[in-house]
Amino acid sequence: MAQTPNEERRTMILTGASRGIGHATVKRFSSAGWRVITCSRYGFPENCPWEAGPEDHIQVDLSDPENTIQAIAEMKQRLIVQDSRLHALVNNAGISPKGEGGSRLSTVDTPLDAWQKVFQVNFFGPLLLARGLIDELEAAGGTVVNVSSIASSRVHPFAGSAYSTSKAALAALTRELAADFAPRGIRVNAISPGEIDTAILSPGTEALVADIPMRRLGTPEEVAKAIYFLCTEQSSYINGAELHINGGQHV
Repeated sequence: MAQTPNEERRTMILTGASRGIGHATVKRFSSAGWRVITCSRYGFPENCPWEAGPEDHIQVDLSDPENTIQAIAEMKQRLIVQDSRLHALVNNAGISPKGEGGSRLSTVDTPLDAWQKVFQVNFFGPLLLARGLIDELEAAGGTVVNVSSIASSRVHPFAGSAYSTSKAALAALTRELAADFAPRGIRVNAISPGEIDTAILSPGTEALVADIPMRRLGTPEEVAKAIYFLCTEQSSYINGAELHINGGQHV
């Protein structure tokens, strides 16, 4: 549902905006008239397909706590400059290191520094952003959506142990944030995508289609629709939930 001409333009901050689900999410919200402030490890690309310019992009390294805190200050300033309120924060960024030849890294062979980097990006980054922007979210009666994974609840053939456990921690964090933020008028939910057809699919993912009752991979656009639902009034009494987007694979 697009915004009406007299309605306040809604604003979202989205991490991991440079590809896949992030790209589809920018499209979905932009088409509904939202202002989307994108965040990624990379600077604003000159050939960016979105109408927004560099003023709506923030380069941030979520693996660096200090840089993340600096980026939060920049986000606050961007909202003030354009007189915007923060209606949604979507924590989509995530990393999943691989071994030699793209192999899965287990609990045994994942280096400690890789564990720490994965948790910093996938878990502590969303925590810092949600806490750092709580006042801005409260002012708008906003929402937070954390992007977890089907790998958070089972041993996955491709997703490594550090990634899987960080996403499980993010799902648990979602419940804690939902309980703590709700009295301030902020809803917090998570989505848990399964096998989504993006450009960074692991080799062999197609073999998992047989385990999916719908017999196909999901699309980034389908995930973006679910994120949009959780950020609008259509989900006004949904809080602390985890929405599974996997064609029934988890059953």
